[in-house]
This record gives sequence, structure tokens and C-alpha cells, in this order.
Amino acid sequence: MSQEHEPDTLREEYDFSEGVRGKHYQAYHQGTNLVLLEPDVAAIFKDAATVNAALRMLAKIAQEYASKQDKG
Repeated sequence: MSQEHEPDTLREEYDFSEGVRGKHYQAYHQGTNLVLLEPDVAAIFKDAATVNAALRMLAKIAQEYASKQDKG
């Protein structure tokens, strides 16, 4: 069975001469969790730092609420 190769479509302006093999290997294997924000939410939270801060605040409120429910 012969293997056909696709034509090279790499543009000349792409320069990988200073690339580092395996640079993100460990991070990739630790996993990632990408989330697509709806446009109205993305308009409020411009970057990962603001999204994470808001989610941490919400998680803290939820934990405090759950703690009060357990006691009461």
C-alpha cells in the first residue's frame, strides 16, 4: 500500500529555526480546560485573569452558602 503525501503548504514567512521541540509537552499532558464564552459574557470579561477572579469569588460565595446550609 503506497502512502500519498499532500503538497507542502507551509508559507515561506513561517520561520521555525528557533523553535524548541517539546517546549509545551508537560503542560499539554497536565491537561487544559478551554471554555468558549458567549459574546455577552466575553464583552464583560476581557481576559482569563478576570474570568478566573470572578469564578473564584463565586466559588467562595457558593462554599460559604453551602457551609451555612449544612449548619442550619
